[in-house]
Amino acid sequence: MPTPVVVTAYFHPAPGKHDQVVEALRPAIAAVHEEPGCELYAIHDAPDGTIVMIEKWTSVGDLDDHGAGEAVRALNGSLQGLLASRGDPAGAVTSRQRGSRPALTTV
Repeated sequence: MPTPVVVTAYFHPAPGKHDQVVEALRPAIAAVHEEPGCELYAIHDAPDGTIVMIEKWTSVGDLDDHGAGEAVRALNGSLQGLLASRGDPAGAVTSRQRGSRPALTTV
């Protein structure tokens, strides 16, 4: 049985771009929910204006396929110029945790 993987991604919108980042994320959320292995793909607003995305995948393979897929390419393109952070192509900071009982922080 595969081990589930939880990903927490933090999107730091550029000043004045919060709502545009949320709108850029919405089509990806719908598309990704149709991908094999996606158990959860949701965004939440943190009090400091950061947008937190929580993902849960049935396996590392499903997550890897997602990362190489069209929905992520389209999302990265739609976020260009909207994020303050640098590094990841989407400007998001991510972390992964394997296991069936991941530790999640409520925001």
